[in-house]
Amino acid sequence: MCPLFVGKITSPSSIDAVAALEQGKVLFFPHLAFNLTDAEKTLLTPELVDPKRKNISYQPKLQKLTGVAVEEQREAIQKLLARHHRACQELVISVLPEYRHTLHTPTNSLRLHPISAWKASNSWRKDDTRLHVDAFPSRPNYGERILRIFTNINPHGVNRLWRVGEPFPELAQRFLPRLGRYSPLISWVQDKVGITKTRRSHYDHLMLQMHDAMKADMEYQNNGPQQAIEFPPGSSWICFSDQTPHAAMSGQFMLEQTFLLPLKAMKTPQNSPLKVLEAMLHKPLI
Repeated sequence: MCPLFVGKITSPSSIDAVAALEQGKVLFFPHLAFNLTDAEKTLLTPELVDPKRKNISYQPKLQKLTGVAVEEQREAIQKLLARHHRACQELVISVLPEYRHTLHTPTNSLRLHPISAWKASNSWRKDDTRLHVDAFPSRPNYGERILRIFTNINPHGVNRLWRVGEPFPELAQRFLPRLGRYSPLISWVQDKVGITKTRRSHYDHLMLQMHDAMKADMEYQNNGPQQAIEFPPGSSWICFSDQTPHAAMSGQFMLEQTFLLPLKAMKTPQNSPLKVLEAMLHKPLI
């Protein structure tokens, strides 16, 4: 069994979910479904996604929906994603109550394309079938955690196949010596010309470099420490995607909810990627 996989959680009280997540584990809820109405099931078609976008995304606080190709379906999709966001809030209250008041900047997405189709039409940097940790190229997050909740809503019984890699300290030890030097000047220029929304910190630079270095290393992709995991329809799973090496190998139709979590809200901030990297480099990165 993968050291980063916690399987078959049947009730919120069956595990210290926060402790497991902060160790970089994937929490698996085999019977935690998000049931669609018959009307919502008609939305499960890739033709609804803007061809220039990977997914349909929704920011519930702003009520902002992006990536919809068929305007007539906009209202129905927004109602679906708003309902999904409320369900994820309830899940956080039930399973991760310590985080309920500190999670922020929610964004959820409706993922309608088969993974194979997106892989075929994008560069290796955007190929999420390669093991990686999440880092935002244009949105530096200064060490805040990226918490993601996934649910397989495939109506045809198709599993979603993932690979999960090694614990973050081992990952960082492996890739840190290869990462390029941080330049405050380049960070300033990128911010001024609009490449990034704020200046990229040393930490954000390292995380983005690690994301790319992992995806570029085919020896690591093929032979590095990893475990294949299948998530059936009607199941959900949660992880800190900035900490847990993961790759989505196959599947279609998924709902995903992203939250950001301040470092100070963690029970064990020393497990965060920021603190792990700072301990290895013996200096602050923010």
